[in-house]
Amino acid sequence: MFRERLYAAWWSWPLPLIGAVLMAAQVHMGYPGLRAWLPYAVLVPLAIAIPLWLGRTKVEVSGGELWVGDAHLPLRFVDEVEIITPQEQRRALGPDLDPAAFMVHRSSIRTSVRIWLDDPDDPTPYWVVSTRRPAELVKALGKG
Repeated sequence: MFRERLYAAWWSWPLPLIGAVLMAAQVHMGYPGLRAWLPYAVLVPLAIAIPLWLGRTKVEVSGGELWVGDAHLPLRFVDEVEIITPQEQRRALGPDLDPAAFMVHRSSIRTSVRIWLDDPDDPTPYWVVSTRRPAELVKALGKG
């Protein structure tokens, strides 16, 4: 069994918060009274909710299936699995990427796994999934 949540990186949090506070401050300076605090009550929670929403994607192997977000793949269709190192990632996600591939990529996660499929009815040649624990994912897929 394998389970990992692809959280948004820590450095994605400060910029939306700073932007929300600055926009709320501009409105605050123009309106007196209770209306001045309304933008803080709306924009700051929104700036917190967006990175939380970006971090909702789960990678999970359970019940004979690989789940990545809402997509799932029965393990019987997994042919080969390879770890994409940080040095190989730029090429694997650029010139070597097949347009028909299924991808879940997070730029803050430097390692990925490429899962080759053995399903003649599926036009997708492989999946590329970001993961912080690639060796554990390969093992959970039964290929390590």
